[in-house]
Amino acid sequence: MDTVVTKIGWTVVIAVLIGAFSIFAYNIGYGSGRGDVTVAGGKQLFDPKGGPPVMVAEGVVVGPAGLAIPVVGVKADQLVDTYTQARAGGQRTHDAIDIMAPTGQPVIAAAPGRVEKLFFSEGGGGISVYVRSDDGRWSYYYAHLSAYAPGLHENQLLQRGAPVGYVGATGNANPAGPHLHFAVNRMNPGEKWWQGTPINPYPLLAGKPVTR
Repeated sequence: MDTVVTKIGWTVVIAVLIGAFSIFAYNIGYGSGRGDVTVAGGKQLFDPKGGPPVMVAEGVVVGPAGLAIPVVGVKADQLVDTYTQARAGGQRTHDAIDIMAPTGQPVIAAAPGRVEKLFFSEGGGGISVYVRSDDGRWSYYYAHLSAYAPGLHENQLLQRGAPVGYVGATGNANPAGPHLHFAVNRMNPGEKWWQGTPINPYPLLAGKPVTR
């Protein structure tokens, strides 16, 4: 009976999270009219509100909450929930998920937004990007990149699926395990790019309960 109740509870939690993010994604999705993104070998998307078409990467996999899996070629069933794993010798939790992929695999924007900060931390996320949603309520953090996408710059507007960079192992990542460190933070008014309250991206991308 406890197992059934637990499953029902997680179903409700996921439904609430997906519902909230689906509304969020709908409100800031392709209808922004931005046409400043071009990706070689991509596909053309037409703005339902009459804006110019844009190009996004081929092979974009969109999770049930409206977020694209931010590494091209990675499927939902390949994701692993590393959100609560210990880091720094147990001094902190991960507060993100690691998406394993070969060095150089394209990294794309999980959601539309503006590049708020390009940052390098030798002892942390290495080559990293912070993207803030249009309404300022969410921040998406992409870290341990091997390089930025060509021409990427602060204040640039990105569509979901637009190029951000390439998988790597810069910063404090293990070179033997290149991956994208991907984090989502809920932002309060006035909070800066390094602030925010982390939430687990795993159920939003994979549509599965968080693991324990």
